[in-house]
Amino acid sequence: MQVILLEKNEKLGNLGDIANVKSGYARNYLIPQGKAKPANKANMAVFETIRAELEAKEVAALSDAESKELAMKDVVCTISANAGEEGKLYGSVSTTEIAANLLEQGFEVEKRDINMPEAIRNTGEYEVTVSLYAEVVVPVKIIVIAATETE
Repeated sequence: MQVILLEKNEKLGNLGDIANVKSGYARNYLIPQGKAKPANKANMAVFETIRAELEAKEVAALSDAESKELAMKDVVCTISANAGEEGKLYGSVSTTEIAANLLEQGFEVEKRDINMPEAIRNTGEYEVTVSLYAEVVVPVKIIVIAATETE
């Protein structure tokens, strides 16, 4: 199925590009989320009339992401988790915990935007990336410490 992209997509293309995607992906995700429209003559005409407005939104979103990137440049997340004596965690640190820690520091990010190269199952220092926009990616340092039990 061919769709017209209404916003930049890292894997599909730029604003206004016509992309070939599977029909289920288009019907169930891209079109309901407002990220694309089916590529037909009527939608092409409508897209051309609103193209300038969409491009302005795109520029605003990019500048917002770049300013957020500057603010998040040297962010360090310290997460306390239950661990054994050798530093092995009882479970693992998830993107939800990282997103919550970033929110406490004043940075609102979606957990789906946090890219963890590996599961965090031990105490120590790790590096993850946060995708703020299609090409704006910020490295974030994660420090996992063992929780101290107070009874």
